Amino acid sequence: MPERADVSSPSAPPPRLSLVLGGARSGKSRYAEGLIEAASERALYLATAEARDAEMQDRIRRHRARRGPRWTTLEEPFALADRLPAEARPDRPILVDCLTLWLSNHLLAGHDIDAEIAALDAALPGLGGPVVFVANEVGLGIVPENALARAFRDHAGRLNQTVAARADRVVFIAAGLPLVLKEPN
Repeated sequence: MPERADVSSPSAPPPRLSLVLGGARSGKSRYAEGLIEAASERALYLATAEARDAEMQDRIRRHRARRGPRWTTLEEPFALADRLPAEARPDRPILVDCLTLWLSNHLLAGHDIDAEIAALDAALPGLGGPVVFVANEVGLGIVPENALARAFRDHAGRLNQTVAARADRVVFIAAGLPLVLKEPN
């Protein structure tokens, strides 16, 4: 397994809000974990995945084992807009992995996606500590064949744009390599 991508200021705290984007298996989660681990001995991992089958259960198990004891993991498949303000504090950065699964959970549950994105957006300015979001970039491929897949792609694009607009730092990961799209001023 390759080493984690280098971070520009390993001893500096992460900015208030970061977004790490990339495709499937691009290295975005490892990169985001590295950002937090370089800055803090304690971290909170807000996991949005739901273990709906054996493959996902195994994936979650491997992710937990990789992170180790400095991480506290809380599962939050839906209520990020409520959980983030309650958990965010300066001495413990939060990693949210991932916004794309959070969106999928809401779509599958039949929730009002625009309202969920708006609630998350409204919560972001008042967070009391650094948060790093991970999200898939799903808009680089062909137009999906079915309506649900097209709706998912469109909602994911709007969600990523909403969080990126609020973020101090946005990084795109391709083949494990970071491309900084936005940095704090």
